[in-house]
Amino acid sequence: MRVHPLVAGLTALLLPIALTVGGWAVAASAPTALPGAAPDRTYAVGVRTLDLGRGTARPLPVTVWYPARSAAPAGTGTPTLVPDAQMAPGRFPVVLFSHGLHSLPEMHAPLTTRWAAAGFVVAAPAYPHTRARTPRFDRADIRRQPADAWRALDELGLLNQRTGDRFAGHLALTRIGAAGHSAGGYTTSGLFAPGHSEWLRGGIVLAGGGMPGASYGGPSAPLLFLHGDADRVVPLSRGREAYQRVPWPKAFVTLPGRGHGDFLTPGRPDFDRTVLLTTNFLRWTLYGDPDALATLRTAVREGPFLSPDGTGWSGGASS
Repeated sequence: MRVHPLVAGLTALLLPIALTVGGWAVAASAPTALPGAAPDRTYAVGVRTLDLGRGTARPLPVTVWYPARSAAPAGTGTPTLVPDAQMAPGRFPVVLFSHGLHSLPEMHAPLTTRWAAAGFVVAAPAYPHTRARTPRFDRADIRRQPADAWRALDELGLLNQRTGDRFAGHLALTRIGAAGHSAGGYTTSGLFAPGHSEWLRGGIVLAGGGMPGASYGGPSAPLLFLHGDADRVVPLSRGREAYQRVPWPKAFVTLPGRGHGDFLTPGRPDFDRTVLLTTNFLRWTLYGDPDALATLRTAVREGPFLSPDGTGWSGGASS
């Protein structure tokens, strides 16, 4: 298969990274997430934009979707969005979502809002030099995006402690997940470098791979890979190479006939299964929900949902 210029550029330009931002890189002791149940309800979804890096060389608007106090409509489908809504009662795990090249957080709202409706706070930076409509596009800047991601998490940590802020006391920042599509999948892999915080408990790589020259390391954190076998932008082999390097519990889900991102579009084949897999993965890794793990194991084994060795989860799994 011919390697797409995006992949060639990623391989040539990405450098190994070290996470050293705001103390998050330190593998500090974190409370163990005890097995328990994730929320059994569907929330309306609040949406808020944080403006980080104002006046600096690295502007970083961050879109945050979160469980809202407003009532959610009956049935399934696209969640109801409520701008600047009050948060629902409780404390919710945080998921850091990274977009791909020439993309924006809102382009992934069909997936991220469903996670928020299931009981997660989803924070999605619009990266300075790889987002759509950036004045200066720079593919090589991907190597700096994991640091941007940690900066966004730092800011959420400050808001969680700020009296009067709608997020105050509602963010469970000892239970963080990361997910990303395409170049955002590479960014997500970069967050799981040696020395990452124990608070980072799981990751989802959608049609992405691993940072060239970098390694996975630090506290164990399960990873889930989803990749179409007809992907002409990031070939399936790139995802599998990254999967093989992961030393922790992991699964690789091959989507037959799917391309680079069609499975992320509502109404397209495998979108509903992608929502099922990713939501249950987050419910397991961030809430410690044993029922979610059981659902996930079944779904990975059904039909096309097999890891390369055909056994589903590899390396064992625990809640």
